[in-house]
Amino acid sequence: MTDPKTPELPLELNLSPARRQSPRRWFRKRYLLVLLIPVFMFTGAVLGMYFQPPGLQKFYALTGLQPGGGSDAPIALPPEIELPPKMAETMLPTDVVGLARVMPRGDVSVVAAPYGSGDARVAEILVAVGDRVEKGAVLARLDNATALEGAVLMAEANLAVREATLMQTRAAVEASRDEAQAALDQAVATSAEAQSTLARTEELFSRAVTTQATLDSVRTAAEGAKLAVARAEATLTRFSALALDDQPDVIVARRNVEAAQADLERARLDMARAEVVAPIAGRILDIHATPGQRPPAQGIMDMGDTAQMMAEVEVWQDRISAVRPGQPVELAAVALGTTLQGQVDSIGLTVGRQGLISDDAAENKDARVIRVLVALHAASSELAGRFTNLEVIARIDTTARTTQ
Repeated sequence: MTDPKTPELPLELNLSPARRQSPRRWFRKRYLLVLLIPVFMFTGAVLGMYFQPPGLQKFYALTGLQPGGGSDAPIALPPEIELPPKMAETMLPTDVVGLARVMPRGDVSVVAAPYGSGDARVAEILVAVGDRVEKGAVLARLDNATALEGAVLMAEANLAVREATLMQTRAAVEASRDEAQAALDQAVATSAEAQSTLARTEELFSRAVTTQATLDSVRTAAEGAKLAVARAEATLTRFSALALDDQPDVIVARRNVEAAQADLERARLDMARAEVVAPIAGRILDIHATPGQRPPAQGIMDMGDTAQMMAEVEVWQDRISAVRPGQPVELAAVALGTTLQGQVDSIGLTVGRQGLISDDAAENKDARVIRVLVALHAASSELAGRFTNLEVIARIDTTARTTQ
């Protein structure tokens, strides 16, 4: 039964209009929240790419990923590259950015001690940092010069002895040839006289004026005179069959002279062990040794051709396809106070590890890069000539028309 005091159902609730609409309003708020989630995600991605906080850098370092590596035209920069404000203002998505170092054309040449210098020490340094020298100029001298000069003097004396021996041999051969000719003339005269004596003796023997024994003695003398002529002719032939310089004794003496000349030339070449010469034409960049010191392992000094400065840029392997020879390049560094201008000169043929890195442990030190050489313009080359190995930031404009 129904209690008479209880109103009949259904009961009419006296709710306010705002409370009646609350379910619909709650649905709208949830829908609005769903729409705001992509906005928050996009904002977070933009802020992360812009500021690149340490946590994001560590994530890239652990995973090996590269910012923008999945895009054909990435706009994110490596964590270790901080663009100067002026360069960042004109940055385009198509630009290729990389760390670079300034260097002379052909890189820095290390001037080492001459080959075979042994334990020689530096005697004197003949140049100073900043001097321009030509190829082959003497830069320093070592203390082994005295010993090497003594070897040259000994070789010169030996050559003089050999040359005197050659002259003596030639004179002896000429004298022997003249003696052989004189001996032949004497033998011929003796033989002619013996033949005349034999003829007279035979005539006397036919008249029975002389004995058989006398005739036999004269015949024997005549035969001996003939043999003496033959022996003298053979001796003369030995010296007259060949020219003077073709005589065996002269040839041996001349070969000894040539050997002495070779020894002297070698001793003079050994003198180069006492001198440190410039391998190229360029400027002295640094000197690592002082007089009295042994030449250090890193070389006595460094030099380079600063007349044409270059820049070696490390470009990520996924961006190298956009780089072409002749493209303009802008390089910036705090030490310069201005930007350098140049153009791509050549592109490396191998992929290597990143070499220009800082001390930040969060950086990707295993990045695979290709080295691109940039030739600086004349004005920029003159300015950069004082900053060899300076680290700069290079921006390559891949959309500009190449000059090659």
